[in-house]
Amino acid sequence: MSAQHPTVDVHAHVLLPGLHAEVERRAPEEVAAAADLERRRNGIESMKVSGPMVGSRIPKLTDVRERLASMDAQGIDRQWVSVSPNHFYPWAGEGLAGWVAGETNRLVAEHVGQAPDRLTGLGVVPLQHPAHIVEYLDDAVLGRGLAGVEISSFAGDVELSDERLEPFWARAAELGCVVFLHPFGCSLDERLDRFYLANTVGQPTENAVALSHLIFSGVLDRHPRLKIVAAHGGGYLPFAIGRSDHAWRVRPDARRCEHEPSTYLRKLWFDTVVHDPMALRHLVEVAGGSRVLLGSDFPFDMGSEDPLGFVRSAGLPSEIVERIAGANALSLVEDRVHA
Repeated sequence: MSAQHPTVDVHAHVLLPGLHAEVERRAPEEVAAAADLERRRNGIESMKVSGPMVGSRIPKLTDVRERLASMDAQGIDRQWVSVSPNHFYPWAGEGLAGWVAGETNRLVAEHVGQAPDRLTGLGVVPLQHPAHIVEYLDDAVLGRGLAGVEISSFAGDVELSDERLEPFWARAAELGCVVFLHPFGCSLDERLDRFYLANTVGQPTENAVALSHLIFSGVLDRHPRLKIVAAHGGGYLPFAIGRSDHAWRVRPDARRCEHEPSTYLRKLWFDTVVHDPMALRHLVEVAGGSRVLLGSDFPFDMGSEDPLGFVRSAGLPSEIVERIAGANALSLVEDRVHA
């Protein structure tokens, strides 16, 4: 891409080993229980593969020089950096969760601050404690200068349709910041404990469920200025949205939103981590070329080593490719700056 149109990868992760060590020191029993849950959800076979995979990528996940070298090799000018979702700690109590959010925001800002011309940071909020979310959203965006926050698809008993989250959605819309939806874990649990189904089926399922909560509950009607970016192309929802539309038309209990669910796909943003050129073309068709953003899931094995090459392989018009490669992401952040 030319210097006038820098390429932007909106889905790239950072690992914070020091933070995790401190969480483990403060809550050893809870960390052990969470690790056991992950083993049950993913299965021993997948855990044996994932451990060495993540271990081999530690330099890319922690060292800014390694990150920039990888970006150069991929032709990426800028990354949006968010923590690996294992840092959500959705089980954490009020005090620990607040500390984790504040410290995560500080460390992400410190990481991206080493290369501010190349890196944009996203913080976190304690989703399982709605009363404190606005406090840490402000901490991330106003206190640390981050572009927004990353959230999971649910946390404990908190779904994204939960009325207790209304102040958060209102504040995020007011700030014009990005809310990056990235699931961690799946409520289907042991049903997905083999063949890596916890990821291949679990992640798209969680995206679809979370986005459906946002749509059907009317969150997007009440807060039309929200900038929600869904990882993994929004999961299954963009590809089965017709069923949601049908339910909205025929069932009163599914008619809590003002319009057919499919119309809200053009009020959300989606990354390109869909692994299939045909799926990418469909995503562009249902969401629009201005609503799809380049993503890689850097640097994990379920991501893309060549995200730009993947987008170009889909046979999309050059104007759409240019938007996806960077223009759409830049517009989101520029709007926040001038909001």
